[in-house]
Amino acid sequence: MKPLVILFFMTCLSLAAFAQLDTTSYPKERQEIRQLLRSQGFGTKLDCADMVAVGPKGDISYTRQQWIEAQKKEKLVFKAVKPIPDNELIRIYDGTTAVVNLLINVNIVVDGRDLNIKVRRLEVYHKTAGTWCRVAGQGTQVDESLFPVNTNNKP
Repeated sequence: MKPLVILFFMTCLSLAAFAQLDTTSYPKERQEIRQLLRSQGFGTKLDCADMVAVGPKGDISYTRQQWIEAQKKEKLVFKAVKPIPDNELIRIYDGTTAVVNLLINVNIVVDGRDLNIKVRRLEVYHKTAGTWCRVAGQGTQVDESLFPVNTNNKP
């Protein structure tokens, strides 16, 4: 009897270990994140105070204030950041953590030069006290001359 109980217990543990997390539910939280992404603008504070950001040159900022200072140092000014609709992939974990991959159009000024680029972003958000804030973010410029962006490609 004891070996049968142990076998049953081990089977349950192995099934639990291989069970997949449900990251595609949480419709309310997914809508909150979509709304947050689409409402980005000047004066909108998305970042947690202790966020980690990777800049265009690979530099790492460990706080929101460091990120702002790095932008000033590089003479970098974001004029507009607009998500391309239907190009967000949002995964919610336990209703309090969101991992977001999205494609954005960015209008930026770098050292006095105006640039319009597409960027693929990976961002992590955390929800505390009913409010979402970004805890990490990194982007990769999409080279459309090599890899044209297909905006109708929805996973």
